Amino acid sequence: MRAAVLLLLAAALACGQDVLTRGANLYNQTCANGYCHGPRGVGGSAPRLAARGFSEEYISQTVRRGIPGTAMPAFGTTLPRGEVGMIVAYVASLNGIAPSRNPVREAEPEKKLPAEAARGRELFFDAVRGFGRCATCHETDGMGIPVASPIAKVPASAAELRSLATPQVRTMTAADESFPALVVSQGSKQVKVFDLTSPPPVLRTFASGAVTVKEGSQWRHASVLAVYNDSELSAILDFLRAVAHP
Repeated sequence: MRAAVLLLLAAALACGQDVLTRGANLYNQTCANGYCHGPRGVGGSAPRLAARGFSEEYISQTVRRGIPGTAMPAFGTTLPRGEVGMIVAYVASLNGIAPSRNPVREAEPEKKLPAEAARGRELFFDAVRGFGRCATCHETDGMGIPVASPIAKVPASAAELRSLATPQVRTMTAADESFPALVVSQGSKQVKVFDLTSPPPVLRTFASGAVTVKEGSQWRHASVLAVYNDSELSAILDFLRAVAHP
């Protein structure tokens, strides 16, 4: 019995080390140059990652979603889930989190979807479409960037999706500049908003007394869907219905 337990422990450690090795290789290919976080996360033009006391959850969310308004991209929309999970495990190890404590959730197989819904998933996260892809502003099925709130009810058709009402988009005026915005936070000292003038949305911060926020906007959801035709939008809606939670 003891021998079996030791064998299982050795196998788990070997698996964890393999994840770290592969994660290190992926990190070196994507994050280690001087313009980013440097070798072993010691820092470059981007902040140091090693020994920062980051939690695994924070590392996972940041790697997957990126940081809007900075040069940190959302790898959850450009890399396979398994590879994202390995990078998370490696960066976690730089913060003292052992491989055995890294449940590489992103390495789990993707949900099996009907053919049209699977096509919709590819379209939703399609990096070839640049910032026009849905994942630039929406998080779905654990991937993408949650700039906008989740759609409460999946539209019935492509036409309904294009004409989707967006009452949460407001008009912000700062000095002589007016633009459509999603308010992130609004306090007595500062206001943070996503500027929707053009994709990707830009996170901006203003002193509260320097801006005015007005309900309503001329911005329309259809303005950011130009990279998709109706057939593609219908497939995306099939994907959203397949992964929607009650």
